[in-house]
Amino acid sequence: KPVHLIVAFVPGGATDTFARQIAPDLQEALGQPVVIENKPGAGGYIAWNYVASANPDGYTLLLAENALGMSQALYKRSQSSFDPVKQYDAIAAVATSPLVLAASNHVKANNMAELVALSRSTPQKMNYGSAGIGSVSHLTFEVVKAGAGIDTVHVPYKGGGQAMNDLIAGHVDMNMASIAVAKSLIEAGKIKGIVVTNRSRSPALPDVPTLKEAGIKTADVDLRFWWGVFGPAGIPEPVKAKLAKAVQTAMGEASLRERLAKLDIDAAYEPA
Repeated sequence: KPVHLIVAFVPGGATDTFARQIAPDLQEALGQPVVIENKPGAGGYIAWNYVASANPDGYTLLLAENALGMSQALYKRSQSSFDPVKQYDAIAAVATSPLVLAASNHVKANNMAELVALSRSTPQKMNYGSAGIGSVSHLTFEVVKAGAGIDTVHVPYKGGGQAMNDLIAGHVDMNMASIAVAKSLIEAGKIKGIVVTNRSRSPALPDVPTLKEAGIKTADVDLRFWWGVFGPAGIPEPVKAKLAKAVQTAMGEASLRERLAKLDIDAAYEPA
């Protein structure tokens, strides 16, 4: 029967985009259908709890990013009993990717220096969209914001896809997005690429400078997405081994690695 790969955000964002890139190859490696299911809301907790409480038979998996790992540090004072270390079996780490700070075309700034100057001179605070509170896009922007010394208003969404749509429409000023999502939009002139979080320039967006080139003080921080595949705790070892082998096979496919490279996603399989 189909394997359900759960994504904690709406379609169109970084994790959803990555899931749809790898799903056909994972399906082929497993020899059975792989269905992507989007379960957005509550900063990821709806999807995370859904998978944690699923039958540990290997048919319900989670494709998660940094936000899952950061959740414990962000909400450690809350009454939530959620604990990913205890409630999941990790299958494998699969990939990493940098982000790009993108600006709406209505923003009268084309580089970081102009953006900083504009944010300090405008009477009303500029804002930025993110995939949600505690998401990679939210916290990465906060690091850049601190390094640049600017003050902005955070507008959280239920996923990067919604945030990007509102950036294109001009409803928000900025968005820290995955290069995989933003690349084609920047190239089409629908949004502006201001700076990338790579240590060196992104081959997917070679004309966009790095944080270091832009003079951001926090440029030494490694600001990237990482993705991993998880299942509910208690998956039988033979099933877990089969899943890990299928993920390894899929991530080793030359055609998939080539597609991902064009989006500046580094295939980086590591078994759990």
